[in-house]
Amino acid sequence: MSRLQVVSGKGGTGKTTVAAALALALATEGKRTLLVEVEGRQGIAQVFETEALPYEERKIAVAPGGGEVYALAIDAERALLDYLQMFYKLGGAGRALKKLGAIDFATTIAPGVRDVLLTGKACEAVRRREKHGGPTYDHVVMDAPPTGRITRFLNVNDEVAGLARIGPIHNQAQAVMRVLKSPETAVHLVTLLEEMPVQETADGIAELRAAELPVGRVVVNMVRPHVLDGTAVRAASGNHREAVARTLASVGVPGGTDLVDPLLEQAAEHARRVELERTQRAALDDIGVPSYELPLLGDGADIAGLYRLAKELRKQGVGA
Repeated sequence: MSRLQVVSGKGGTGKTTVAAALALALATEGKRTLLVEVEGRQGIAQVFETEALPYEERKIAVAPGGGEVYALAIDAERALLDYLQMFYKLGGAGRALKKLGAIDFATTIAPGVRDVLLTGKACEAVRRREKHGGPTYDHVVMDAPPTGRITRFLNVNDEVAGLARIGPIHNQAQAVMRVLKSPETAVHLVTLLEEMPVQETADGIAELRAAELPVGRVVVNMVRPHVLDGTAVRAASGNHREAVARTLASVGVPGGTDLVDPLLEQAAEHARRVELERTQRAALDDIGVPSYELPLLGDGADIAGLYRLAKELRKQGVGA
């Protein structure tokens, strides 16, 4: 399985929760995973119910089997200071530039610099080795920008490489792109079984393929169980209304007759949703990308929910 797992998705689809669950799933059975965020939202800290993450790799969870999940909130300004120290040995001069506002200017105004720094930090973690030669992390999971920006975010290194044809910036951009366009990387898109997220997922996959970036899986999130189909609703709302009322009365539901219409209305709404989801599943099948499915968590995505989602991903082959 690819060592850099990039997770994107339309806003509201739960991509941060999915990224966190994926990191837990990959860390199962003694492995070590780094979960990074690049948008400055502290979303990882929220889903793991911990304090805000600093600009350092910090262990935030233990996976089943003794694996470990580390997290890092990548800050573009701090990453640029690291970059200046690594390539130019500026040391205190780099901190002086920060005080003068040059660092903020470079990460806000200069074309592509911010995204190069963010992706570069994640790719550095993928390439990093321990003294014994093994990788520091078995997997790096990136909670990436939304689908509408993901291709430009990942491909910006090509643009920077074109602008700077020689020197450290050029070399850094090329090194990052070698990781991002290799089998070491997989870009997953999170969606719901709704028309807009599915369409944005299809568009996002087309853009990734056009940019020759490696598409991983579609993660269908918040899948609700199907209780009734259209046939069952039609049967209940036909000549069986009185039978439904008698059944409610037989189990001790007071005012059962008055509940028949509201219950049938809810059942009809459920059947419509089932049909909509069937249509969206067919649209996803047409894309031709394998998928994972995660259930809707009735109690919300708390810590226990994250472990449950990680278990579901393991059942579907993640980390195998």
